[in-house]
Amino acid sequence: MSNKNIWYLPGPFHQYQEDVKALAKASGLRIVDASVTESREDAADDVPDVTIKELPKVLLIGGGNSSVDIDAFRAELESVGLIVESFAGRELARPEGELGPIADRLFQVFEAVNAGVESIIRERDGEAEKVNSLQKQVDDLLAQAAKARLEAEESKDAKDVAELKAQLDTAKVTYRANASKESLQKQVDELPKA
Repeated sequence: MSNKNIWYLPGPFHQYQEDVKALAKASGLRIVDASVTESREDAADDVPDVTIKELPKVLLIGGGNSSVDIDAFRAELESVGLIVESFAGRELARPEGELGPIADRLFQVFEAVNAGVESIIRERDGEAEKVNSLQKQVDDLLAQAAKARLEAEESKDAKDVAELKAQLDTAKVTYRANASKESLQKQVDELPKA
């Protein structure tokens, strides 16, 4: 015994004025898109009535209401194509001649996008210059700090050498005038402890 609870309804389901999913749920039916299946197995006998939405009216290029001006449509499409190609090539160019309303609006939008991108690029470049300037300042400060550290070490070494020479002078020990700190330290260490 089969349970006939499938509602075969041609999709797309948004084409109907009614909310077909809600109708199916209320009726205890399961919707299957009739346009994608040939089977009608377990098709429900009693399904809700639905109506297809009225198609929206199409605005015809050239303002006509009974036929489309194919030449104007082609010209508009060609202008749109030229604008898109120029934008993709990074040099936006306005096609020659009069543009239709769609091509004109597209050109305005792309022009605004280009202006925004150029502004961002200028800002980025300005920030890159700031970064380079700050990096140069940091490098200068690091060089100054290294130089100061070296000078401080040399100053400390000179002071230590003077102290070692003073100790050797007091002990009346001779040493070379250009002796290294290490050799002076060795001599001081060898002094007899009094």
